[in-house]
Amino acid sequence: MGMAEINSNMPRDNTDELRWPMEPHALLHRMRGKVESVLIGKRDTVSMALTALLAGGHVLLEDVPGVGKTMLARAFARVMGGEFARIQFTSDLQPSDVTGGSIWDVKRGDFVFRAGPIMSNVVLADEINRTSPRTQSALLEAMEERCVSVDGATRRLPEPFMLIATQNPLRDEGTYPLPEAQLDRFIMRLSIGYPAPQDEIRMLGTGSTAEKLESLRPVVVPDEWIKLQQEAAQVHVHDALLAYVVEVAWATRRAKELTLGASPRASRDWVRAAQAKAYIEGRGFTVPDDFKATAAPVLLHRLVLRSGHETGAARQAEVLERIMQSLPQPVDAAGTGRKR
Repeated sequence: MGMAEINSNMPRDNTDELRWPMEPHALLHRMRGKVESVLIGKRDTVSMALTALLAGGHVLLEDVPGVGKTMLARAFARVMGGEFARIQFTSDLQPSDVTGGSIWDVKRGDFVFRAGPIMSNVVLADEINRTSPRTQSALLEAMEERCVSVDGATRRLPEPFMLIATQNPLRDEGTYPLPEAQLDRFIMRLSIGYPAPQDEIRMLGTGSTAEKLESLRPVVVPDEWIKLQQEAAQVHVHDALLAYVVEVAWATRRAKELTLGASPRASRDWVRAAQAKAYIEGRGFTVPDDFKATAAPVLLHRLVLRSGHETGAARQAEVLERIMQSLPQPVDAAGTGRKR
């Protein structure tokens, strides 16, 4: 019997609460291991993507073509179960191609709603920055409110709902920059990078991408994934760590190099990501290292450099690093002391 069958027949107690077949962090490690089996040598990226999705957020994968962005998204969809849909963003894609719309039903003699691909549990928005800003904006409501408004009616998206978007670097021909409001709705921006030579050799000897993805089976079902997300959101965060998050956010808003700093949504996402990281490691409380590890993926894509300053992701990282080093950091998980 496979993991999907075990989990779908998982015993429940009298309160109808899920009983895990293994410790939740072990279940999450199994998910991570399966994704790593198809994206060889990229444990850090896979771990951070798992953290982001467990936190209930959406992930933006930005990198050059051919390094496995689409494969990573498909692999996560496979191990999470649920309904999967892929939207190939092109210059002629319309908002209704994403959200769905009303069509004339000859038999009924009336208009009926036809759901778009956004009405799925795991949605891959492939090459999202190759379509116009008007079509990109169709995702804003879905990403934040978990619903879409079509023809005057608001329709809820299925639960869970996760968007994994890929984009090519903006220097590529035919790309559009994502609006700041949309970037702010991605909990993390991640890059994969080229594989190390030894990992590329292993990759070439393991068969085709399609074969590797086909071999993946769900580790959890949607109800179990929702429960994992709910438990991760209950991980304790000490007041001193919350104060540190706010201090960093305010420092980015005042930084002379930046015209746009971290939003309150960014602060919330940073806390959620740290909670998820702690939960994956089997802890019921966060520690400063959880926030240090998730700071760059959560915050960097939300920072906009002021005109006249050196541009680029490296410069954004330098600004964030300077800010974090300049502020007192909580000493331990309990937040009982602080240090420079």
